[in-house]
Amino acid sequence: MAKSRFSALLWGWIVTFVIMLCASLILSLLLRFTSLGSSTLSWTTLAVSIIALFSGGLVAGLKGKEKGWILGAGIGVGFTLFILLYQYLGYRNGFSTNQMIHHGGFLLAALLGGVFGVNMSTDKES
Repeated sequence: MAKSRFSALLWGWIVTFVIMLCASLILSLLLRFTSLGSSTLSWTTLAVSIIALFSGGLVAGLKGKEKGWILGAGIGVGFTLFILLYQYLGYRNGFSTNQMIHHGGFLLAALLGGVFGVNMSTDKES
């Protein structure tokens, strides 16, 4: 059972980071070749991040088929730890208050995705 949960978490993280990478490529191309402003870019990246974490939690819930809130929390905490380590080790900066609020929203989105994913899964044993 633990292997199934780890596999579900792995799939959720993969989905989250693939969405983030694709969105990053698209946004960077838009920023380069259009007159997209930085204020629009910050709101767009926030929305894409929430969608990516919700999707990752959803996939983890669909794959795990139980305890979706734990799987979603694993997706959200894993993403936050990755960003914190990247930011701290790469730039020697911790999280600001604004970033903590954003990551709280990301965690909530991943939790909701995990819960919805478990409830949408069809292979229930009850």
